[in-house]
Parts: sequence; C-alpha cells; structure tokens
Amino acid sequence: MHELSIVEGILEAVIPEVKKYNVTRVTEIRLKIGEMSGIVPQCIDEYFRIAAAGTIAEGAHIRIEKIPVTVSCPDCGYNGTIRIGHFRCPGCSGTGFKIISGREYYVDSVEAD
Repeated sequence: MHELSIVEGILEAVIPEVKKYNVTRVTEIRLKIGEMSGIVPQCIDEYFRIAAAGTIAEGAHIRIEKIPVTVSCPDCGYNGTIRIGHFRCPGCSGTGFKIISGREYYVDSVEAD
C-alpha cells in the first residue's frame, strides 16, 4: 500500500511544477522504477487514477519503464545487469558486488497541454 503515498508524492511534485507553465492538463507522466524498488507498477496505475481525480492530472496516462538491477563486482570487474533472485555475480559467482542501480524510482518526464 506504500504505492499510494508514492503516487501522492508524484502528484505533489508534478502539479505545482507544471502550473508554473500555465498548464491546464497533464496528459502523461513517465516514471522510471527500479526492479528492486519494491514498487508494484499495477498499484501505481490504480492509485494514480484515484489520487489524480479532480486535479489537472486526472485522466493522465502513466508510463512506467523498469530500471534493471545493475551491479559492479570488485572481484572480477563485472559491470552489468543481474536478474532478480540471482544474487551472484555472472562473471565469478561471487556475492561481493555492489548494486549500482535498480532500487530507485523517479519522474522521468511529463507531457501537458
């Protein structure tokens, strides 16, 4: 259910920003969500429709792009992606890698009229 507070935060960030440009309607919000963020994209979409009701973002489309989990391994020098649930370095099978990306989420862009 933390997706509801995330959606509310997105709206609290987007709406005041677009109003600076005399926007009357937000038509699309593009999000980037890391595969390890714990965020369920379907819940974002569902809660967005509820939270955006009555705002200039009502009816806007949510586009979500997943950010893969990217790691860096100091043992073998591997820099690349890994699959969720496979927490061993693809290069050396070690577990001492550092997660570089895949836990974050952010608004990438907004389209508006």
